[in-house]
Amino acid sequence: MSILFLTNDLCFDHYPGKQHPERPERLMAVQQGALLSDLGSSLVQTQAESVDRNEILQVHDGRFIAELEKVDAAGGGRIDLDTKMSEHSWRAAQISAGAGVQAIRELAGGSYEAAFCAVRPPGHHATTDQSMGFCFLNNVAIAAQHLIDAGEKVLIVDYDAHHGNGTQDIFYAEPDVFFVSFHQWPLYPGTGRTEETGSGQGQGTTMNLPFPTRTTGDHYRMAWEQIVQPKVAKFNPTWLIISAGFDSHRNDPVASLGLTSGDYSDLTAEIIKAVPSGRRLVFLEGGYDLEALRLSTAAVLRTLAGDPTHPEKSTQNGPGREAVESIAQFHTMNP
Repeated sequence: MSILFLTNDLCFDHYPGKQHPERPERLMAVQQGALLSDLGSSLVQTQAESVDRNEILQVHDGRFIAELEKVDAAGGGRIDLDTKMSEHSWRAAQISAGAGVQAIRELAGGSYEAAFCAVRPPGHHATTDQSMGFCFLNNVAIAAQHLIDAGEKVLIVDYDAHHGNGTQDIFYAEPDVFFVSFHQWPLYPGTGRTEETGSGQGQGTTMNLPFPTRTTGDHYRMAWEQIVQPKVAKFNPTWLIISAGFDSHRNDPVASLGLTSGDYSDLTAEIIKAVPSGRRLVFLEGGYDLEALRLSTAAVLRTLAGDPTHPEKSTQNGPGREAVESIAQFHTMNP
C-alpha cells in the first residue's frame, strides 16, 4: 500500500504580501518533509487539480463566491485584515479545494493507504459566506460534503493551534459529521469553547478541546483516549479527514502550544485507528516555522504509512492536565 501526496506548484503563486506568515516557503518546507520521510516509491506524488465550481457551491454561498471571483478579476485585493488575494490566489485556492475531492476519488480505487494534501492557502477558518484567517475556501468542508453526499459518515479532527471555526460553523447541525478541534485558548478566532457541541440534529457531534499555552503531547493523547475516542467509536465514522495544522509545534511563531513532530506522530497514530485503511485524508492547514513544518510533515507521512517515526522526542509533564479534567467533567455531565 502507498501514500498519495497531492501538491501543485501553482500553490506557490498565492502571495498574500511581504512578511505575511502564510508564505510560499511553507509549501516548500512541506515538500521537503515528504523527501525527509524517506518513503521512496511508497509515496506517490500527483498534481492536485482544480475543484469543480459545483463542489464549491455545495458548501459556500453563491453570492460570496461571485464576490471572490470579482476580486480575482480585478487582480486581487484585501478580503479581511489578514487575508489578501494576489493575482494568482484564486487559482491556488481552487486547487487547494480540489485536492480533497481528487484524493477521495483516488482512495476509493483501493490503491492507497491514505492521502496527504500539501496545498495552500489553508481553509479551516472559511465559513459558508466569509473568507478569513488566511483562508478563502474551506478545503476540508468541501471534501467532507462530497463524502456526505455519497452517504458516508465523516470524522474531522483538527489539531491546528487555532480553532477551526469555519468547519465547525458549516457542519454544526450536520449529524453525519463529527468535528473535533484541539486548539489553544484563548487565541484567534476566539471560538471553540467546550460548551460548543452542535445544534439540532447535529447536537453532540461537535467536540472542542481548548488547551492553555505550552500544553504538551501527553495531554493531547490523554484527551483523545479518555474523552474523544469513546464518542468517536459511538459515532462510527466511515471516513477520516485531519486538518493538520502544525502551528501547535512549540517553535511556531504565531501560537504558543508545546508539541513536537514526535507528538504529531503519536496523535496521528491514534486518530487514524478510527477508520479503515484507505479512508484517511490529511490536509495541510497552518504551521509557520519552516523546520517544524518539515519535521512534522515527515512524521505524519511515516505514521500514515504504518511506520511511525519521531524526528523529535514526544513531550510530557507540561500544562494541560487541568484542561483535560475540566473537559472530561463537562462531557460526563452532558453525555
